[in-house]
Amino acid sequence: MPRHCLTFDLQNDPKKIAEYKRYHEKIWPEIRDSLFTAGVIAMEIYLHGTRLFMIMDVSDDFSLDKKAALDRANPKVQQWEALMANFQAVPEGADPVRRWAPMEKVFDLAKQ
Repeated sequence: MPRHCLTFDLQNDPKKIAEYKRYHEKIWPEIRDSLFTAGVIAMEIYLHGTRLFMIMDVSDDFSLDKKAALDRANPKVQQWEALMANFQAVPEGADPVRRWAPMEKVFDLAKQ
């Protein structure tokens, strides 16, 4: 199963970080459904300070470009993304629209 690991930063504002976390305690059903439709099988997001790290396990036919196209065509996803943008900072080198930046895998214990 393919895995994507991505990162981005939240604004350095404890109130905004707390609110961002609250939104993710129970995401909107339409957002959950859009992830499954795009081929996301499992997703976890971790926070350290202002840095977020996302792990997505996806179907073999998943692509970030396909997901982005589906997201652009979904008004509820667009509404969610606009809302989440209020909390996010754009990391250097990240797409200012997509915001999440892919991470480079540098170690895999299973391959040692």
